[in-house]
Amino acid sequence: MSNLENEILIPPETKKVKLSNSELIDMLSDLPDCVILHILSFLNTKDAVRTCVLSVRWKDMWKRVPALILDKSDFGTIKIFAKFVSEVLSLRDSSIALQSIDFDDNCCLEPRFIKRVVNYAISNNVQRLGLSARCNIEQIPPNFFSCHTLTYLKLSLYPKSGDDNKTLFPKSFNLPSLTSLCLGNFAFCAGDDGRIEPFSAFNRLNSLVLQGFAVRGALTLCISSATLVNLTLNNHSFDFFEIEICTPSVCSFAFIGRPYQKIFGRGLSYVKHVDIHAEVSSLDIEPPLLLLSWLLDLDNTKSLTVTASTLQVLFLNSNLLKTEFFSLGNLKLLKVKIKPLMYGFRQRLIEAKLQKIRPRKEAAKLRKSIKAGLEPFAPIPDGIVNFLTQNSPSAEVEIIDCSWR
Repeated sequence: MSNLENEILIPPETKKVKLSNSELIDMLSDLPDCVILHILSFLNTKDAVRTCVLSVRWKDMWKRVPALILDKSDFGTIKIFAKFVSEVLSLRDSSIALQSIDFDDNCCLEPRFIKRVVNYAISNNVQRLGLSARCNIEQIPPNFFSCHTLTYLKLSLYPKSGDDNKTLFPKSFNLPSLTSLCLGNFAFCAGDDGRIEPFSAFNRLNSLVLQGFAVRGALTLCISSATLVNLTLNNHSFDFFEIEICTPSVCSFAFIGRPYQKIFGRGLSYVKHVDIHAEVSSLDIEPPLLLLSWLLDLDNTKSLTVTASTLQVLFLNSNLLKTEFFSLGNLKLLKVKIKPLMYGFRQRLIEAKLQKIRPRKEAAKLRKSIKAGLEPFAPIPDGIVNFLTQNSPSAEVEIIDCSWR
């Protein structure tokens, strides 16, 4: 048994239990190797290695697993995690095709470990790679940015130093086989022409997720792709910039966060399914009023899913119900998910309601009822559902209570 199996993964104290003959029947061991390896590929690599103690057949089974899941949170110290990563890469059977690596380092491992993981993935023709690390992008091997086998990439990098906590998106990205891309904590910088269009070179891109992103040196980020089908934006930034969507094949669009960016473009008119979870906090100086402009471009949307907080954000526009609204004429289904509001957002709504109440004694009554634990407003503002479905009166409306989830 290797040091890896002895020192790291086998609990120091185990109890021997005498089993009956029927209990000794190991149904899992009767399965073909390919099925067992498929099951093990869903386990964290630490747990997969632990299966080596089950029987002689299982002793080296983990070395042939086609997927590695390496997560620092499964280990007590950086030293143990680093040793584990090193031995797994050394002992794994390299003759077995490597389908995926999911590496999550939140402890600032030395750059050489991150380089080793990336180089191992590339040299073994990995198809799916998830990499979350506290490092500068310069510490990623250059050959990573031109890997020809990657079809799925989830990349989140958090610089160790510098004035900006965002990672600059490199211009050298050239992943010809990539179909799914998820980026976290990146900043997109304008080129010499002042335009930012970072994804047009990905000729097979089908799914794009941007989380916690920023724009530098320009006002407009252009998401341009002839093949993109699914687009998700997750951003809680207060920064204002424009996002132009030029995606004629896009089918679904999702947004999570604070809607402070203007989103426009002909791509929105192709979207069939929209999911919006918008919110603000008490710290927001001005309420975002751009959300309505997003909806105005959704000409062909068939299903719209929103949270109650999204409807409350829309309703911050006091003239909303008086606005001319010609969109969502093809809507078939409107889903409203009711979830508890964030504390800051709830306080913001209460303040807005108090400011509208006259005379003062009525406001005093409201304050008293709030202290008594009564809700000062309905989860779904009056009239807003009818407003959204006015051009599609036959659309089904589904209210989903997610408060308990």
